[in-house]
Amino acid sequence: MSLIPKSHPRAKSLFIREKLIHGFDQGLVAKEGLLAQGRGEAFDYLLGEKTGKTAKNAIRAAAAQLLLAELPVISVNGNVAALCPKQIVRLSKQIKAKLEVNLFYANETRKKAVVSTLKKNGAKEILGVNPKNSTKLSGIDSSRRIVDKNGIFAADVVVVPLEDGDRTMALRKAGKLVITFDLNPLSRTSQTATITIVDNITRAIDLLITETKKLSDKNRKVLQKIVDDFDNKQNLSENIIQIKNNLTRRAKIA
Repeated sequence: MSLIPKSHPRAKSLFIREKLIHGFDQGLVAKEGLLAQGRGEAFDYLLGEKTGKTAKNAIRAAAAQLLLAELPVISVNGNVAALCPKQIVRLSKQIKAKLEVNLFYANETRKKAVVSTLKKNGAKEILGVNPKNSTKLSGIDSSRRIVDKNGIFAADVVVVPLEDGDRTMALRKAGKLVITFDLNPLSRTSQTATITIVDNITRAIDLLITETKKLSDKNRKVLQKIVDDFDNKQNLSENIIQIKNNLTRRAKIA
């Protein structure tokens, strides 16, 4: 039971921290994942802790790209499994995407914990757990190079929430279209991905699910135009300007 009162001005942020701490206690989240959350939280402050126009534009483009995909795959790490497992499973069903466990600080115990959490939230098939189906993604030295040959390795579009930059770069070099959630518009992941949703995943994931439902009856021509009209570099620049404007406004208040 949470000890955080809903009236607390930082309640939402504290609830997210609590989820991650619970995820750490459950064996889902690595210690390093807690540090990564802190960095993201700092950027969320700078963005005003709300989903802005630029994030909504990216979400719309991401939804269209996922509906155009032939073989979409959602990569799941410990932080994602701790923060929004139900929504990730719901998204995978909505867009008919495969789920694959992929961990930077990999060990079998954590992998099993992530799989168990996803199954508890409705997932049926989860890739990345059968060594017989493992292959290597070139251009990366960490354990995240190990991918499922029927999942990420074969995918045309890969969703990589809360990702590290080197694997995003490796996926792009392998010809994948990469969609990511990253609160830091300056990160390698943000700058390298095909579509970057600069927003807190706990806010943006529900919007992405809603947007895929909304666009599901559109034809491929309409969906492709949405994708073609989106410029990730321009969108990232607008996010940086948003941060600048927020800081300027706060400086005037001070």
